[in-house]
Amino acid sequence: MSTEQSAANQRDIEEGVRTDFRNTMSYGSYLDLERILSAQHPVSNPEHHDEMLFIIQHQTSELWLKLMLHELVEARRLLDADDIGKALKCLARVKHIQKTLTEQWSVLATLTPREYAQFRGFLGSASGFQSFQYRAVEFILGNKHAGMLKVHQADPKAHELLENLLHEPTLYDAFLAALARNGYDIPAEILNRDVTKPWSFQESLIPVFKKIYESEDTLWSLYQACEDLVDVEDNFQAWRFRHLRVVQRTIGFKRGTGGSSGVDFLKRALDLTFFPELFAVRTEIGS
Repeated sequence: MSTEQSAANQRDIEEGVRTDFRNTMSYGSYLDLERILSAQHPVSNPEHHDEMLFIIQHQTSELWLKLMLHELVEARRLLDADDIGKALKCLARVKHIQKTLTEQWSVLATLTPREYAQFRGFLGSASGFQSFQYRAVEFILGNKHAGMLKVHQADPKAHELLENLLHEPTLYDAFLAALARNGYDIPAEILNRDVTKPWSFQESLIPVFKKIYESEDTLWSLYQACEDLVDVEDNFQAWRFRHLRVVQRTIGFKRGTGGSSGVDFLKRALDLTFFPELFAVRTEIGS
């Protein structure tokens, strides 16, 4: 390659681009990359090449879960303030995060059973079941389980977060309260329910949602909110199913490292629902 060709294959640094960061904030310092990129600590001995994939897959998932929870908490606050439009913006972001999380399973699926078996034993009882952020997302969406707090007793901050969410209204509670303030007939026993309990199907909400879907007078933001919640649940189920399939192709029907039954335990999660009335009403629309 000639000198001229080599120069043509190089982009010059433009005049004005900053190159000295001794006394100012840089990209790396803003993102705290030194700490983030040094947070991967394989425990296999000798260190197995593919354990890095396993660690980074789960660390990045936790970062996305942190952002998802951040957006869901804000969406709930905005619903409480009757700012439906901005709440929908948060849900739109949540849906993109969910799709990213689901697609990430394709990276972990490149880990073969043999490769995983070579370092799985070093994980001890560590398991994704113990993810407090995943549990927090489930709590704010309505799948509450007070017994899960026991898993996090050794982590006071995680325990406090989950205990607070256990006693706070869910995103769905906030939406139903907003519907009530918009003139929809939400029964008082639903508005005043015990929010520490997991959501259970409420037949009395079917006429409410049927009216929202069928009436030409429905505010578009309320109609869209119903559809966005359906999207969130669909995406969550897609994530659960992808998780199940990756686990099955990697460890078959072995027990989970955290003590669960593994694939069978994950299958039962597919029966869990956040917004059952929004799916049930579809049978009634147009009839």
